[in-house]
Amino acid sequence: MRFRIAPGFALVGLLVVGACSPKPDDSRQTEKINTYDVAESRAPPPADAVSPSAMVAGAPGISVTAAPGVAFNYHYSFRQPPAKIAAAQEAHAQACEKLGIARCRITGMRYSLVGEDRVEAMLAFKLDPTIARNFGKEGIAAIEKAEGMLIDAEITGTDAGAQITRGEQTRASLADQIASLKAELAKPGLKSAERADLSARLTELQRQAAATKANVEDAKDSLATTPMVFDYHSGTVIRGFDGRSPFANALDTAINSAQTTLAVVLQLIAVLAAPVLLLVLLLLLWLYAIRPLIPRKTGALPDVAPPTPPAV
Repeated sequence: MRFRIAPGFALVGLLVVGACSPKPDDSRQTEKINTYDVAESRAPPPADAVSPSAMVAGAPGISVTAAPGVAFNYHYSFRQPPAKIAAAQEAHAQACEKLGIARCRITGMRYSLVGEDRVEAMLAFKLDPTIARNFGKEGIAAIEKAEGMLIDAEITGTDAGAQITRGEQTRASLADQIASLKAELAKPGLKSAERADLSARLTELQRQAAATKANVEDAKDSLATTPMVFDYHSGTVIRGFDGRSPFANALDTAINSAQTTLAVVLQLIAVLAAPVLLLVLLLLLWLYAIRPLIPRKTGALPDVAPPTPPAV
């Protein structure tokens, strides 16, 4: 016997089975999504998200988050064509002057022409710590706009807050010892040797207290201002992201070759111009002044009568 199931009953049966079947594990799906998110967050940023200077310099990054009690020291080195270093140095100086002396002060400056096409320069600042990092980033951007590049970035930090805490504790301890010695010296009936010993110890403690106070003040000053130094070096600048492009290198080689050839030609002209001019003058003097005055020797033969023909 054969049974035929109507299409409508078959559709209803499929729906019932689908409703009763176990649902997929949502926890696994969520776990996959979370794992993907974590992997994506750990993935390195795209190449275009990193500044060209950081890539060229090989540094993972130059952003330093300010930490309470830490005194930072910034040092950047740039490379530029020699003719553009003076303008870049002046632009950085003007940027500091616009901030005002309360937030930025120029503490040193140097510009040296150390060769025919070599320039070394330096510019030093004292900055408000809250604007130091941003000032450095803007300085790098200005160099990049002027066809330069960042070649070195060094940012160091000193835990000045801990130094201040230790110094204050040392000062308090020294103050207690000084007060105790003064009390001992104020007692009547002290022997001269004992008084001399207490006075020497008091002088030494007062000296230590003064040195500790100076160290604490220096640490506080390091937190109040942040030093920053820009070093400028002349040289070949890598163009763009891939500075080793054969077209860029070929163009640089052609320019350098033309400059070298022109320099050699000018040097040869400068060295040989005077001797060649002297030789030309001597040749003209010989041809038009001396040679016409020299008598020419004539080799004329004596006159000889023609022979008489014989008589017939």
